[in-house]
Amino acid sequence: MSKHEKKSFINKEIMLKAIKDSFVKLNPKYMIKNPVMFVVEIGFLITLFLTFLPNTFKEQDTNIQLYNAIVSAILFITVLFANFAEAVAEGRGKAQAESLKKTRKDTKAKLLDKNGNIKIINASDVKKGDIVLAEMGDIIPNDGEVVEGLAFVDESAITGESAPVLKQAGSDFNSVTGGTKVKSDWLKIKITAVPGESFLDRMINLVEGASRQKTPNEIALTMVLVSLTMIFLIVIVALYPMAQYSHVKIPVSTLIALLVCLIPTTIGGLLSAIGIAGMDRVTRFNVIAMSGKAVEACGDVDTMILDKTGTITFGNRLAADFIPVGKNSMEIVGRFALISSLKDDTPEGKSVIELAKKLNIEIKPEEYENNKYIEFSSQSRMSGINLPNGVQIRKGASDSIRKFVLEQGGTVPNDLEGVTAKISRAGGTPLVVCADKEIFGVIYLKDTIKPGLVERFARLRQIGIKTIMCTGDNPLTAETIAREAGVDEFVAECKPEDKIDVIKREQAAGRLVAMTGDGTNDAPALAQADVGLAMNSGTQAAKEAANMVDLDSDPTKIIEAVEIGKQLLITRGSLTTFSIANDVAKYFAIIPAIFTLAIPQMKLLNIMGLASPKSAILSALIFNAIIIPLLIPIAMRGVKYKPMSAKAILARNMAIYGLGGVIVPFVGIKLIDLGLNPLLKVLNLV
Repeated sequence: MSKHEKKSFINKEIMLKAIKDSFVKLNPKYMIKNPVMFVVEIGFLITLFLTFLPNTFKEQDTNIQLYNAIVSAILFITVLFANFAEAVAEGRGKAQAESLKKTRKDTKAKLLDKNGNIKIINASDVKKGDIVLAEMGDIIPNDGEVVEGLAFVDESAITGESAPVLKQAGSDFNSVTGGTKVKSDWLKIKITAVPGESFLDRMINLVEGASRQKTPNEIALTMVLVSLTMIFLIVIVALYPMAQYSHVKIPVSTLIALLVCLIPTTIGGLLSAIGIAGMDRVTRFNVIAMSGKAVEACGDVDTMILDKTGTITFGNRLAADFIPVGKNSMEIVGRFALISSLKDDTPEGKSVIELAKKLNIEIKPEEYENNKYIEFSSQSRMSGINLPNGVQIRKGASDSIRKFVLEQGGTVPNDLEGVTAKISRAGGTPLVVCADKEIFGVIYLKDTIKPGLVERFARLRQIGIKTIMCTGDNPLTAETIAREAGVDEFVAECKPEDKIDVIKREQAAGRLVAMTGDGTNDAPALAQADVGLAMNSGTQAAKEAANMVDLDSDPTKIIEAVEIGKQLLITRGSLTTFSIANDVAKYFAIIPAIFTLAIPQMKLLNIMGLASPKSAILSALIFNAIIIPLLIPIAMRGVKYKPMSAKAILARNMAIYGLGGVIVPFVGIKLIDLGLNPLLKVLNLV
């Protein structure tokens, strides 16, 4: 769980704002966007009208006016609770948007003209295509690409991460975001966004819901809910004349109560909140989804394409073993490797020191402080140290060390070639260690797989997602890494166009494809994929081509994004199942209550033993209202997702939310009836 997810899903400020917005959303112009709850609001208005004019339909029941008022109040609360659920979800996004808005300061920009002269202007006046200078301490005025210079940039205002990020011209890390701060040196930046349309502006619009549109799945479910509502509405409208013809007196408010209990009000009240909360969960995970459709698409992904370097492996070849040759021991190889790496600041050199420490190989570093260090160069392809006694210790490529030793009059051990070949076949890099004319052994450098990825790939396989690793390595190395990481397929010696071919191949087979990328050469593939996750540290082209951007620039985040997408779909499905299932109990509460007087045999259906017809109707209606706020935490946090097959997920949800959706209302309605019936007797309604 990220630092963003650890925050409480609701606080006092959000709740107070949500309560206020619940009343604002009562406007019919807004309510009509949610057809199910709009029907409930119309029902409230009718029962409210009948509260003041109870004789409109010439109903003669005792205390009908009070009964109408109670039904009206419960319906009003039902609508408020549904509005509250949506307002809470929106409130979380708006609160996050406010924190982002604080990063937008009324700053100045150093505009460069064609002659390189600086003109100070307001950041809001910077235009697309302008070249600006950002020096240490300056706030970058708008999104852009570094065209000259190299500097560390503080992106904590956006990403929450305190470590500055190195930005430089000509690399895949040349994209900068408006509102971030230069921490060192200087950058010349070409502005790529117009005012008001920066990445930060789009983030704010997305997280506060201003740009949210219903997703295809959400629209499809809404149509199903509308269809069910229309069917029950027709049934209820037809029921009134039929009752009149049969001389059965059914109050209009009772029919409205029956309608509200029959239609899927629970999911109708929570549907929008589920969608908003799903996008919010992605945002709190520091991923910006450009649309709700992108989040949903994550939940439907069948194939995931991953770069090897930086995603599956760390990208730095690190020391994994010291292998002796000839009659030497591992300790001797490790000792000379350690001495040669004391002043080697490369990741490989540091990893040699770490490996020696793990193997308890020790020396006294102070004894070598004043010795001459030989840095690695592309010409020599080796590095090392010269001792005061004239001994030259080296580590480097096999052919370079062979040449060095032979020039010293030494010999090459017979088993050296076999050891280096074995390491190369395993996908590693051999560094040979020598001192003057003697070769002691080999350092096995290995491109290390990131911890936990093997288990995560196994989880993906369990839920039916195929993983494909793309790498520029040769087939032998690629096969080794793929086997160790546990990916399903690999593409070796992969070029940018090869990624597009793989995506098209998978899509042609009917699969949805996700991939990550950060460079300009990744942009076509990101655009082709159904889910494209671009790194915030990457190029502007990559971010514009993708439909999701990871602010932390962690390529493995695509795995979490897929799981969040699946959680969104499962949450919507689970609460829909619960909503439809709990209607069963309401049928057994209201239908016998309505028809028992005319058809005494209907009393057999009162299996809950509810005290009276009016108590049964009002108990079902009250339960229908209060179940919405009780389910808000589930809608906000999402149903807990566990990797398993679709069949297992369906069985689990049917057991929990299907069966639970039947049992819970039976218990809830009965408990409400036990508490409500004495009150109705006092009010003379039974």
